[in-house]
Amino acid sequence: MRNHKHAILLCAAAMLAACARHSSIGLVDVQRIVSNWPEYQGYQTQLLNEERSISSRRESAARRVSDAAGLERKYAKVTDQLSAQIRDAAGKIASQSQLKLVLTREGIGYGGVDITSDVEKALNITEKATPTPGI
Repeated sequence: MRNHKHAILLCAAAMLAACARHSSIGLVDVQRIVSNWPEYQGYQTQLLNEERSISSRRESAARRVSDAAGLERKYAKVTDQLSAQIRDAAGKIASQSQLKLVLTREGIGYGGVDITSDVEKALNITEKATPTPGI
């Protein structure tokens, strides 16, 4: 009986793995993309520097609040532009791969086809090597 249950579990796992390879759903790891994307990193550094500059100025509180609001608008604009680039690249990859839907990897336990590396290539992103845990 125990071997029978084990065999059923193995068959179910194999079927899930096969479905994942032929899935019509693509997954994109946005956090990986932004951590490897020099363009994003550059904007992030620039915005952090501007934020530090605003907070260190000896201006009126009203002026700092106004400058901070302007920085928030700039951040939203940059975020929208970079998100659009990711969406466009993911859309092209999805079309080429005949995927019907693309989701972000965050919160997805299993399934789908990971197209993150293809999106990174489309955005000219070179993935940084990640250290092996425990070494």
